[in-house]
Parts: sequence; structure tokens; C-alpha cells
Amino acid sequence: MDTKAKLDGMQTISIFALQLILGREWHYPLGRLIIIMNGSNWRDFVDSVYGISTYETAIEEEVEADSFTNHEDLEPSFWKNMELDPHLQDRMIKIANFFMKNLPVEAEIKDIRLTGSLANYNWSNYSDVDLHIVVDFLDVDENLDLVKAYFDNARMRWNSNHQMRLKGYDVEVYVENADEKHLSSGVYSVLNGEWIKKPERYQKNIDFSAARQKAEDIEFQVNIVGNLLTARKFKTARKNIDRLKAKIKNMRRAGLESRRREFSIENIAFKILRRNGTIESLNDYKTRLYDTIFSIPEE
Repeated sequence: MDTKAKLDGMQTISIFALQLILGREWHYPLGRLIIIMNGSNWRDFVDSVYGISTYETAIEEEVEADSFTNHEDLEPSFWKNMELDPHLQDRMIKIANFFMKNLPVEAEIKDIRLTGSLANYNWSNYSDVDLHIVVDFLDVDENLDLVKAYFDNARMRWNSNHQMRLKGYDVEVYVENADEKHLSSGVYSVLNGEWIKKPERYQKNIDFSAARQKAEDIEFQVNIVGNLLTARKFKTARKNIDRLKAKIKNMRRAGLESRRREFSIENIAFKILRRNGTIESLNDYKTRLYDTIFSIPEE
């Protein structure tokens, strides 16, 4: 017999039917379901599930636990005796200069830093070259929030338009303010050729099952947003897109600011979401939402 969930005599919804529609194992009790709605009324939620003929397939790419394993050494094609390969160092400096020269604003590069797993012992085939260009935001404008938003937009557009790879790893450019706090456990100054913060070589036990559960919760909610868009529930979709983007951002920051940093449940959950395409889907949904809202159909 199908399990039924009923809310104050309002429309019933079959958990078994939800399981079929979502195409994945159902393990969310009704209380979690209501939280996911985040202020949406029950009718909107039911419409988002039943009000369309097809459901956008949930992201099913598997992310293996062993891809987060610590290594005994830093990535050997990048490092030798804790020193960055000079050809890679030179190329990273050129990439940073190329990025800044193509911007309509002038800001002196204070430093160029390599962070992330390629500056640590937890590198894998999923790693990116996280290249951080350090500038003083005040050199651009006193409104630091505006400057940050400008640089974030510029680097996202640049990363989208350029597919540069170093030793098989994608290059991701970031711009950070000179007084920004270091959250990574490994930070290398490419410009000065020295470690700002050396990573530690030790294995930390990762609660991967807890991280996966946290990631699956967010992935489920992102898939619901896709349903809301298809059902043309734009107001509810926009509210949930903004909420989920803030949730993901705060989750990762909390993890990186904890004692476990890169190995925290929150940061591993973030990496799962990035690797399986959930974060990209959420960004695509936001673009799709505004494209639809501001479009006028032909007569």
C-alpha cells in the first residue's frame, strides 16, 4: 500500500509516487519536506511535482570517496622538494597578468597565489589550478562590495570564455582583496616563489557518508527548483534559488573556518555538489529564470 502524507486535510501526496517521479531513493520524512518548501504553500509544492508531464532527471554522477584521499606527496608534476615547477610558475604569472590587462580598471597585482588541493596533499583528478590574484580593492573604488561584485563577475566570465589547462588541470582565476583572510591550509605565493602557509602531511578521517547525505539533501532541493521553473512558479523558484545559493556559500565557509577546514563535512559536501554538476545546475536555473521573466513571447 502506498504511504500517504497528509497536511491538515489539504491535498494528499503519495511518497511512493514521489519516489517514482524523482527517480531516486526516497528518505525524506514529511517534516523535511515542509522545510524544503521554505514558505511555499502546499499547493505550489504539489504543482511543482505533479504539474508537469516530465521531470528533469536528477543528477546521478557518482563521486567516489577515494577521490578525497590524502597523498604522501604534493602533485609531482607541479612540485619538487616543495618548490613549484618554474615553467608552471612562469605560466601562472603570465595568465594572471593577461587577466588583469584585459580589464577596464587598473589595480596593481600585490601577489599571485596558488591554493586548493593542488597546494595540498588531497589533490585528485578533480582538482583545479586555483589561481588567486591579490589586489587592493581600494585601488579601484571605496565601495568594496561593488569592487568585489565586479571582480567576481569578471573572473566568472573569463573562466567561462577560456579553457586553459596546466598539466591536465583546469585553471580557475579568482581575485581577492589584499587583507582577505586565508582559509586554506596550503597557500603558495607564485609571484614570490615561497610558501605563505605550508600544508601538513597527515591523514584525516573524512565522514564521507555524512557529507554525501548533506550534499544529497541540497541536490534534491535543486531538482525541485527545476520543477518549479517548468511549472512556471517563478516567484517560489527565485526565492529558493537565492536561499540555496546562500546555503551552499555559508555551508562551505563554515567548513573552511572549522578546525577540519578542507576535510570538514561541509567542504566535502560542497565538492560533491560541484563535481556532480548540482551547483552548475543551480546557476543555470537562475539564468533560465531571469531569461524567462524578461522575455516577451511573439504574438
